[in-house]
Amino acid sequence: MIIKAEDLPPSFIRIDKEGTWYYKGNEMFRKDIVKLFYEGLRRDESGRYYIELDNDRASLEVEDTAYVVRAVYRFGTREEGNERIAVLLNDETLEEIDCGTLCIGRENILYCRVKPGGHPARFLRPSYYQMAAHFDYDESLDSYYLPLNGQRYYIAERDVN
Repeated sequence: MIIKAEDLPPSFIRIDKEGTWYYKGNEMFRKDIVKLFYEGLRRDESGRYYIELDNDRASLEVEDTAYVVRAVYRFGTREEGNERIAVLLNDETLEEIDCGTLCIGRENILYCRVKPGGHPARFLRPSYYQMAAHFDYDESLDSYYLPLNGQRYYIAERDVN
């Protein structure tokens, strides 16, 4: 059965571009409930979000992405060739990212892919600056990249959703 979020009843839940959850315009401050909703978070074929809990499904309004990056951590060393980047997400999980998924979207916002299924995640301003501190510039290509383990991960411009 193909599920289309647009055909589901509304949940009256919205996630703003900063990753804050709201119900009927009021911020959801109970972390246990937000965590439960993250466990039920799904995307349809077109990339629209909905929540599925048991046999109940409802559409979800997402301003930009359901996941946002709050902090960036770099582990390992260049000399040992075991460098990796992990991000702290708004669902309070720490996840190593595939640096090949880094990209710049509309309004020069930095994104990456996270979670099984490759959900887009928006870097908040502080985490963007943390990540940008690791970028180098390739003059010949007029492009920024992340050097990691002897590879260059160029930051492409593309639509992320």
